[in-house]
Amino acid sequence: MATRVIIVRHGQSNYNAQKLIQGRNNESVLTEKGCQDAQTVGNSLSLLPIDAMYCSPLQRAKATAEIIHSCLTSPPSLSATNQLMEIDLPLWEKQHKQEVAKTFQTEYRCWKERPHEFKMVLSTSEGKKEHFPVLSLYEQAKEFWQEILPQHQGKTILIVAHNGINRCLIMSAIGMSPDRYHSIQQSNCCINILNFSGNWGDSVQLESLNQTSHLGIPIPPPRSDNNHLRFLLVRHGETQWNRESRFQGIRDIPLNENGKKQGQKAADFLKEVPLNFAVSSPMLRPKETAEIILQYHGDIKLDLQPQLQEICHGLWEGKLESEIEADFPGLLTEWKESPETVQMPEGENLQQVWDRAIACWNQMVENYSQSPESKTGIVVAHDAINKVILCYLLGLKTTNFWNVKQGNGGVSVIDYPQGIKGKPVLQAINLTSHLGSGVLDQTAAGAL
Repeated sequence: MATRVIIVRHGQSNYNAQKLIQGRNNESVLTEKGCQDAQTVGNSLSLLPIDAMYCSPLQRAKATAEIIHSCLTSPPSLSATNQLMEIDLPLWEKQHKQEVAKTFQTEYRCWKERPHEFKMVLSTSEGKKEHFPVLSLYEQAKEFWQEILPQHQGKTILIVAHNGINRCLIMSAIGMSPDRYHSIQQSNCCINILNFSGNWGDSVQLESLNQTSHLGIPIPPPRSDNNHLRFLLVRHGETQWNRESRFQGIRDIPLNENGKKQGQKAADFLKEVPLNFAVSSPMLRPKETAEIILQYHGDIKLDLQPQLQEICHGLWEGKLESEIEADFPGLLTEWKESPETVQMPEGENLQQVWDRAIACWNQMVENYSQSPESKTGIVVAHDAINKVILCYLLGLKTTNFWNVKQGNGGVSVIDYPQGIKGKPVLQAINLTSHLGSGVLDQTAAGAL
């Protein structure tokens, strides 16, 4: 049984509101909005069974945790631990971000572009000491997991902490390297969900990243007001074969009635988002999902990209897991444990899917980066396609294929603040609350 971990960032603080750097400074306190949002998070989580709860001892996180704790139907004890302290930036704390960027130009550029190499030289009683904030925080996160996970196997853990440590908790869990520190977003009072199959080192699934819809924010806003490129990556709605856990691959199975409803809910979820373009796999299930979403965006032409069609499962297609195991003993287990090693009988392997999907993705980024104006569009595809795209954007490999979940009708948000020349920012992954499931993904766990 998996260990579910729910990770929440603290509510807005007065330093957040003033755009001051907080780090481990403990003068920062929640604003009225921060308290209200913490209450909203608590209400959103109130009916979930929480077996253990941990928070940072810094008062902005601890106060958020206490508000959430008071909302829980059956609250566990709340433990504060230094292992959830925020990133340590002693030379920058209490200063405005613009001031730091101006005063420490070289260091700030390194912080933004090469966070794993960023260092501060501190004066100590023993002389000068080099401090690597991101690398140190990453190690802190790993130590937390190694200590906490064995204590709560098969349980649900709730963590309330900070932007930086939350990033490192998520990154270290799914295998992202520290150089990707700025690649994922953490909004105030957001919700993230991880599912650990065992202890540290065993497989981990990122179920969702940076949920904010419980706060009345359907999708997180862009990081800056500059011209930007935004992709809304959507998995198609449910099919009957999804429901039956039957492998689809390139069999052109249409949406079932629930899948059409999921498409409509995704359409309503994105209704107010101005779209400039739309791309889809040419297969029936994503194409129909995209067309449902585009009913509110009548002037958008749907661009069908064959490179985005689902992985070809070959002789597995149309079969249930029990039938595959009978026909190909052991291969299904290998697919679940080491997917990168499996060549589908008369079908594709993951590297082939990766190569065509990423080539298509990068071409889209390049094409839509040409515009001097900000652009937002949808890309509707499949489970395997979306997973390899997200793995690529997170700096992961085909070995990490199962580390990212994609629910039917789920939405992920990817920004390119500098277009093709800059690194992407994963603003949110696998948002499914619009499907009526609350903070947890309750979509079908069926085959690809």
